[in-house]
Amino acid sequence: MAELAGSSILILGATGGLGRHLARQLADAGANLVLSGRSQQALDELDVSAISIAGDLRDPELPRTLVATAIMAYGRLDGVINASGVVAFGPIAETSDEVLDELWQVNALAPMRIVRAAAPAFAEAKTEGSTPFIVHFSGLVSEAPTSGLGAYSAVKSALAVYQQVAARELRRQGIRVLDARPGHTETELSRHPIAGEAPKLPTGYEPEGVARRVIAAIVADEKDLPSSAFTEVPAAESEMIPVEPADVNTGAHPAVRMAAQMPLEASAPVSSSSEPSSATEGAAAEAEPAGDDQPTLEQPAAEQPPAEPASPASVDSPASVESADSAESAASVPSPPAEEQHGQAEQTEAAAEDDESQVVHAEAVEYVAPEPLVEPSQGEQEQGEQHDGEQHDEGHQPEHAGHR
Repeated sequence: MAELAGSSILILGATGGLGRHLARQLADAGANLVLSGRSQQALDELDVSAISIAGDLRDPELPRTLVATAIMAYGRLDGVINASGVVAFGPIAETSDEVLDELWQVNALAPMRIVRAAAPAFAEAKTEGSTPFIVHFSGLVSEAPTSGLGAYSAVKSALAVYQQVAARELRRQGIRVLDARPGHTETELSRHPIAGEAPKLPTGYEPEGVARRVIAAIVADEKDLPSSAFTEVPAAESEMIPVEPADVNTGAHPAVRMAAQMPLEASAPVSSSSEPSSATEGAAAEAEPAGDDQPTLEQPAAEQPPAEPASPASVDSPASVESADSAESAASVPSPPAEEQHGQAEQTEAAAEDDESQVVHAEAVEYVAPEPLVEPSQGEQEQGEQHDGEQHDEGHQPEHAGHR
């Protein structure tokens, strides 16, 4: 088990969203720290008891300088945690040479140089009873390369392969190489890419929780930290922020335009360094629907049906049953002229014939058994035909019928 109190640890990328938590937690555990970052001002603002050295990891001499500083300050070097890195988004066919070079130098070449520079110091510390270690973050993309992160995934995968070989070679000297591969973590890395723009990502891990998990693995002498090792880390705290309405063509369907103008909200991580400002509160207030000044979406006149409140009788009871209220209201309304009543009756009958949805209740219909069919005899048929002919003649007698 590694002992943190009194150990000498070098942290690269100490001013980042993950490195600052690692530095504070290790300082609280009693470790002697050497911190590195690009900005000396940012290092000083960490307010951590440590030796701080600003530098660019693309400088080939910086790794050896950092290792030498730790040895001179604390007598030995027990561990290195590399929390530095850069990210770039975009298709691989559109990634420039400058972006490829920076991704490779910071995310792969600098960690390789750190291992090379620290290996002799680790071997010496091992002889003095230390349990030296080195931690790199190849990340989830080294396990699952991601579209839109092709170059970044390739460089991190190269780092993961390098660490696998380093772990086998340095294990013989008692040096532990630990590869951490957490999923998306809420740091400034994705918000400040060197190329492209970050897509909308779900809320990631809490950086403080990821740092705590890594330190626990160091203390417990764990050999690997795959993505599955971080499933217990809580997600970062998030809040709902207003989202601007989308621009929609004025010729779109009214329902589409109405949905586009609705006030929307999206989940965003809460910054751990500051509380919600008054500007945020003002933006949230603007997202609420206003009164009469709020623009409304109206349907074309042809699409707006007349507003007719439905009476309870028309909803809950059959159409053939009238309530007492409807009968009283009908009696209080003057009847239209007879001609209009006749025309309305004809329209009602025509509508009833066309209405296929009219329901006839079975209990309102009287069942009549059909009479048995009897075949008439030939004499009855002739008599019936003669009778029908007489009725026809009686109904259509000519005017001169009485003058035969």
